[in-house]
This record gives sequence, structure tokens and C-alpha cells, in this order.
Amino acid sequence: MNQAVSGFSKLSKEEKIAWIATTYFSTPENAIEVLKNYWNSDEKIQKLHDEFIENTISNFYIPLGVAPNFLINGKFKTIPMAIEESSVVAAASKAAKFWSTRGGFTTRVINTEKIGQVHFIFNGATEKLNAFFSKIKNDLFTETESITKNMQARGGGILDIILKDKTDVIPNYYQLHVSFETKDSMGANFINSCLEQFAKTLKEKASGYELFSETEKDIQIVMSILSNYVPNCLVRAEVSCPIADLKEKHITNPQEFAEKFVQAVRIAEVEPFRAVTHNKGIMNGVDAVVLATGNDFRAVEAGVHAYASRNGQYASLSHAKIENGVFSFWMEIPLALGTVGGLTSLHPLVKLALEMLEKPSAQELMQIVAVAGLAQNFAALRSLTTTGIQDGHMKMHLNNILNQFDATEDERIAVRNHFKNQTVSHSAVVDLMNQLRN
Repeated sequence: MNQAVSGFSKLSKEEKIAWIATTYFSTPENAIEVLKNYWNSDEKIQKLHDEFIENTISNFYIPLGVAPNFLINGKFKTIPMAIEESSVVAAASKAAKFWSTRGGFTTRVINTEKIGQVHFIFNGATEKLNAFFSKIKNDLFTETESITKNMQARGGGILDIILKDKTDVIPNYYQLHVSFETKDSMGANFINSCLEQFAKTLKEKASGYELFSETEKDIQIVMSILSNYVPNCLVRAEVSCPIADLKEKHITNPQEFAEKFVQAVRIAEVEPFRAVTHNKGIMNGVDAVVLATGNDFRAVEAGVHAYASRNGQYASLSHAKIENGVFSFWMEIPLALGTVGGLTSLHPLVKLALEMLEKPSAQELMQIVAVAGLAQNFAALRSLTTTGIQDGHMKMHLNNILNQFDATEDERIAVRNHFKNQTVSHSAVVDLMNQLRN
């Protein structure tokens, strides 16, 4: 295609698909068939999915799996995980089972504060702006009462509003830095509605403030938006046991394993190149549960990685130590999650996932998600410091390679038997498949 399309959003779904198929594909009928194969046969469910976003043409499936045997604060949980990467669910399940006989995971929510900001330009003296803010601060609360009424009834609302002077980084730049409690909702719409009202009130009050000059009265609102960086919306997850209790099939020398494990974590604490991959493993577990429960994994990712850089260098989110013969492994991460609103009440599988988790509060979900991340990290580090990560991962990846070949059941059995005691690699599987077929 060498020109833009006009009025695409006004086309029906069928018309959009037909245009895409004829514009981009040499065999349009095949493209149409693939797209329609992924439609839900239930028209009501398909219509619901069509309305989640714009210009919908089909559904993009990601497997929904479960990881059982998670003992969290003395209660067993089966955790739903939506992810396309092989071995993640298996690794989480293995870590859950390992720790279920060693005291399980302990968790606690440290804080649940969320943040929003009004960014504005003020051309005047900072002292005068401070005096003005002190005068109108109560008005900011009062004029958002209609927005905060229902949230306050649930125990949430606006916690505080602070004026921040940022003129050292941008001339005449200031913020209203606002903290919120949103209870079981993620709270994005609530926060943004409050912020936009703050901006309106700020501008209106400034225009009539008698101690401002005409230039100072003209406050320029740049934008009003929540922040996905929530360093005070923190949850802690931890496992610990006597070093001797770490012994199992692949850990024949628990002391050596514990020391090597702590060293591996220490490397991730000081080496950014390792820390990024280390934390990616944590997010394999975190994102899978966040996605399965209808939360915004992009927001969580952005906030978590910013938190990992809070001390000036990107570093490990998790930590480990040996003290008095006890091995401990823990992490604290920021998680702004919701169990009401958004997709939580609309997407059938999200509703099912939350029910599987026994309808958790937002704080309970924070703890479950953190545990999934810590379990995933433990599983990865255990493999890295013992057998190596590729052995288990490639055996899980074997199915994907066989699917690429459209292997028959007899071929699958032959390949799996061959690689029971052999190292799996893509080239080795390809060579064996070619041998079987020739």
C-alpha cells in the first residue's frame, strides 16, 4: 500500500478485514480465514471483546494456565497465569511446591498510596505561589467532593496535596503532587478526574487572586495525569528456612547452594546487565497474574522498573542472605492493582481468575502477584546455580518446535524419547525430524 486509508474506523468489522486482506496479503481468503478462526463462537462474548478496544478484527489468544500449591501466609492458593512463554508456569509451580513444605511464602502490604500530578507553569515569585496555595488548598478538597464521595464511603480518597517547586529543572515549572487511596480499584479514572478538577480550580482561583499580577494570574496548565510510579504502594514477599532444609534432588549440598544463590542475587544487585534479565524473570510471574486478573501490566512494568532504578542505578528487585544458619530470599515491589472496575467485571476469564483466587481485595492481590514474581525468580536462580537454565527450558520449548513441523504423534513420541537424556537444541530437533522423515 502506498497511500493512507480514509474513514477506516467507520467501516464494519467485515469491511475492515476485507480491506486489510486485499491490501496486504497475496492470498486474502487465507488471511480472512485465520482472523475468523479466532472469533469466539458465542456472539455475545465476541461483541464484548470487540468493544474492549477500537478497530477490532479478531482475538489474539494467550494461554491461561494455573500454578497450584502456593502456600501464602498459611493458606493454599492456585494462581492463574496468562503468558505465552514456555516453562514459566512450570517453574512457578515447581517453586510453589518446593516452598510449600518449607513454611511457604509470607507477605505483607507496606503501603497503598498512589500518586497523581498537575503540571503547570507559573511566571512569578515562588513565595507568592506558596502563599496562594496555602490559601486555596482547602478549596481543592472541597471542589472535588462530588468526585470523591463514593471513594470516601469505601475508605479511600485524597490523602494530601503538596505544591512542588521544580524550577531548578525547568524554568517556572511547578506541580501539585497528590497522594490517593483507591481501595480495591486501581483508581486511574478516579485519580485523573480529581486532578483535572484541581487544575480547573487552580486556574480559576489564580485568575481572581488579588495579590497576583496579571502575568501571575495566568497559570498555564500543562497536563493533569496520574503517575504509574508508585514507590509508596509497596508489597513484600519472602521465603526462608534453615539451610539444611534446602536439600533436594538438585541441591545435594545446601550450604554451597545457599552461598552460590546469595552470590547470584548480589551480582544482580550491582550489575545492571544481569539485573535487567534477573528482573525480567520476576516480571514473568508478575505480568502473568496481572494480565490474568485484568490489570494493566504495562503500568506495573513501568513502575517496577523505575523502582529498580530509584537509587541511581538499575538493580535487582530481590535480595537474599544467610544469617544464623537460615537462608532468606525476599523482595519489595510497587504494585498498583485493582479487583473492581475495568475488565474485572467485564471479561469472563478475568472474573473466573479472580473467583479462583477467592475474590481477593486489591491488597490481597498485591501479595499474590508479588509471590508469583518471587517464586519465578527463585526457580530461575535455582536452575542457573545448579543444572543451568537451558535444560528445563528447552525441554518445555520442544513442543513449540514439534508444532512448527506439524509432527505426528509417533514422531512426537520418538523425539521425546530421544531427548530424555540428550541436550535439546533447535538444530538437534530439526536434524532428528529430518532423519525420521527420510
